[in-house]
Amino acid sequence: MFEDVRQAFRELLNGNVAPEERRSVLSDMRDTIVRARMALDDLRSGIAATGKRLAAERAELETIRRRRVLAEGINDKETVEVATRFETLQGEKVSVLERKLEAQKGELAIAEREVEEMKAQFKAASAGVGSGLRPGAAMPSDAELGLGQHDPGLAQEIDSLGRAQRRAASDADADARLAELKRRMGL
Repeated sequence: MFEDVRQAFRELLNGNVAPEERRSVLSDMRDTIVRARMALDDLRSGIAATGKRLAAERAELETIRRRRVLAEGINDKETVEVATRFETLQGEKVSVLERKLEAQKGELAIAEREVEEMKAQFKAASAGVGSGLRPGAAMPSDAELGLGQHDPGLAQEIDSLGRAQRRAASDADADARLAELKRRMGL
């Protein structure tokens, strides 16, 4: 996911970056780590959305099964056949969503490990590894590196992006509910 960044870190840590370029490269890397953390938030949001959708599809599957059992109880063969067909389709939807959720969780785990690795490499590079300077210096904290702090403009932009994303998710959820309601009403 972050192969270019990892290569830049390797170059920096191996001393392949000119001393006058180190500060600029470190600044770019800090920005990349901030963006990567935002990407992790997006992945987490995707997992939450898939989890909600999976829960709804599972509930729908249970409803279909209950209707099929009721139809069997009154010996309504036509309704049983229709319910069985819908149960199969709904079961496939649930299965696909379960696999999707597992894949998203796996992707998040990999991305989290990569971000932690980048963060550790950034700390090492900021401490002078690969520069020939300050051997044995203590590792700087996140705050010293600027990883835990953002300028107010960046914080506002991140907040704005989060609000826009939540609004879009809410709108999509409302549209999906409206479509489901129309489907149930036969419109």
